Amino acid sequence: MGKKVKKEGEPPPKDAFDPLLIESKTAATVVLMLSSPEEEVLAKACDALYKFASKGDENKATLLGLGAVEQLYKLISHEDPTVRRNAIMVLGIMASNYDVKKLLRELDVTNSLISHLVPEEDVVIHEFATLCLAYLAVEYTTKVQIFEQGGLEPLIRLLGSPDPDVQKNSVECIYLLVQDFQSRAAVRELNIIPPLLELLKSEYPVIQLLALKTLEVISKDGETRIMLGENKGLDCLLTILENDEFSDLHVEALAVLGNCLEDVHTLQLIQQSGGLKKLLSFVGESTVPDIQKNAAKAITKAAYDLENRNILNEEEVEKCLINLLETDNDGVKVAASQAISAMCANLASKRAFGLQGIPQLVQLLSSDNEEVKEAAVTVLVNLTAASPSNASAVAEAEGIEPLLNTLYAQRDGAIANAATVLTNLAMQEPLRVNIQNHGIMSVLPEPLRSTNSQVQSKAAFAVAVFGCDADARTELRNAGGLGPLVRLLHSKNEEVRRNACWAVMICASDELTAVELCRLGALDILEEINLSISRKNNFSEAALEKLLDNNLSQKYSQMGYLSSNNIITDGFYDCGQIKPGMKFSSLEELSMQALTDRRAIIFINAKPQEDLPGEEKAHDSSHEQTILSPSISRKSSREKTRKGKGKKEDEKSKEVIQILSAVQDEINLQNPQWLLPPDLILLDYINDASKTIFPLTTTREQVVALAQFVADKMGGPIERDKLHDFSWELHISEIEFELKCNVVPIGKVKKGTFYHRALLFKAIADRIGIGCSLVRGKYNRAWNEVKLVDDSPQGITGLLLPPREYIVDLMFEPGRLIKEGSVEADQYKHI
Repeated sequence: MGKKVKKEGEPPPKDAFDPLLIESKTAATVVLMLSSPEEEVLAKACDALYKFASKGDENKATLLGLGAVEQLYKLISHEDPTVRRNAIMVLGIMASNYDVKKLLRELDVTNSLISHLVPEEDVVIHEFATLCLAYLAVEYTTKVQIFEQGGLEPLIRLLGSPDPDVQKNSVECIYLLVQDFQSRAAVRELNIIPPLLELLKSEYPVIQLLALKTLEVISKDGETRIMLGENKGLDCLLTILENDEFSDLHVEALAVLGNCLEDVHTLQLIQQSGGLKKLLSFVGESTVPDIQKNAAKAITKAAYDLENRNILNEEEVEKCLINLLETDNDGVKVAASQAISAMCANLASKRAFGLQGIPQLVQLLSSDNEEVKEAAVTVLVNLTAASPSNASAVAEAEGIEPLLNTLYAQRDGAIANAATVLTNLAMQEPLRVNIQNHGIMSVLPEPLRSTNSQVQSKAAFAVAVFGCDADARTELRNAGGLGPLVRLLHSKNEEVRRNACWAVMICASDELTAVELCRLGALDILEEINLSISRKNNFSEAALEKLLDNNLSQKYSQMGYLSSNNIITDGFYDCGQIKPGMKFSSLEELSMQALTDRRAIIFINAKPQEDLPGEEKAHDSSHEQTILSPSISRKSSREKTRKGKGKKEDEKSKEVIQILSAVQDEINLQNPQWLLPPDLILLDYINDASKTIFPLTTTREQVVALAQFVADKMGGPIERDKLHDFSWELHISEIEFELKCNVVPIGKVKKGTFYHRALLFKAIADRIGIGCSLVRGKYNRAWNEVKLVDDSPQGITGLLLPPREYIVDLMFEPGRLIKEGSVEADQYKHI
């Protein structure tokens, strides 16, 4: 038997590959390994990439460029738990990069990540899946995707995870999701309140902070606030505020509590438990601006409810808010001012603020911070509205000057509210005069030029309020405020247009301002407005009437009617009816026109001769002709100058005079002065009527006597059948030819028809105190209407009958009074 040989092991199969240990030094190589079929290689590659990506954002961008994201996305669903875990870890850390997030959204990674939030998965997977979702949830479309894919339920469940990182990532993701209203409603149904309150007990401040921020957002919903109260959330919040160790959470806790205070029931619970007093005391003692600001905001939210305001007033919240006005932080001042504005709806609070807070608010008007200035003046609007005592307190605190300065503020809200406060103050006459003396009318033109409709409206309203004084209107006119006011009539904003019409109506109370408004086009604009059914208003109609009342010539030309209140004064003229849209020419423009065959313009000017300048008195004999025709005036003036000085002075003096005359002629040509000539005949008529008619005992006798007087001066009575033979047209033409002008003084008319006599009757009646109207008809007809009281029936004494209207006959039977509405009246008015 041979020697035994030791038996060797069987050799490995020929197709087996011996294990190979590779040391890779480039990320690109490791990214290539993500395509390996071996689980161990995949796991180690993902682990290496996690470490590489953790080092900085540049490495994440490098991996993105190498195509790692697409490979990792495939691996998060790998069947091997280690590979799956490591792949999710890499994606979670890389998702902080903007470009990576963009690609992950395109790959729709959220659905896969949500599927890994099940309890069976590893806690590390939970941590990095929620981290990735938190990064992605910043973008709105991803919020919607997570909501629609059912991501809220697993995220809320993970709030109870034993791992703090999972808690932190989950609550952060939920905080981002509930920014959308759909998610806010959904988390309430999923009973999110208990786990969030539990997180407030966490030992990690960042988790507590995120929980409070989430509660702040979801507590904006009323039903959620009820759930918060049922789960004793208010106690948790007050506990945080009472604990100085949680000072870093006080701001957020106050924000949540502020939302809760909107509910009356909640506020009552806090008050009954003594929590509200503690809260106000806490705010009063705190020196942290954010805490003070959030407390003021909480009070503002609560104060929007009537019962809440009453509760806050019972707890003397006014003292707390006034103290906040005196802080050095502008944000706190703004928040406190807003809270005071809200509390002003409570009358007791309004009185309290008026007694204590107005000086501080007036002081804030001088702040360099425009937001503070706007907030302070907004409070003053609410404090002074329907409160004379508070308005007086503002004036006593020397607030008028700062308010006027606020009209130059940069913020439109501040300007509009400053104008409103000033108009509130102006409800008291002494304060209105005081404000006017401070020069408000010279300040208002700037707000009137604003492009903000609110500022325009309040500024126009201020003009209406302060324009009731003649000096104020003059100040506005001199400051150039009428132009921007008239432009506001074009506004498409109804309130601006209405207030502008109101202001124009007030400003048109004096003739100078009314004339300037008409020159600026106010009359044409108002006429256009009143033609529009949608744009006209009561103020536009009143403004038009007021303007015309101070421009009676234009009123009579356009409307054909002057009431007994419309007193004809010197300078009035009748140029006939003008068509809508046609320009109304001034008397000066009409006098400069060449002689035509059109209807003569009849004017009234009974100014006494002594009212004219001395030089004009010397030219009495030719005054009418020279004034109406400026070229003739200049010529006759030169001739008289030469005649008066020709023979008595030497040649040198003549030369000097001629040179001076030539220079004066040149000046006159450049600046011709036009003056309306006096109608001395009309002046005599008025004097005669005053002596003979005015002393009569009854108005009826005066009317009859004046009618006969007018008819006598205008050609006497005319038989109705011979009216066509009364050649008044030729007579008027002769006067025009004599004057070389279309403008004729009424005193020169000796043969006048209906409209001449009616105008003369009205002109004299207004001077001697007889009330009558002037009405224009068609075909050269016009008439006067008077109101007279008939005598009491016989046998009845002391009976006062209502006045009746009569038409005064000036043509056929001068002095006859025809009852308005009768057949005779119609025959007189119409052909």
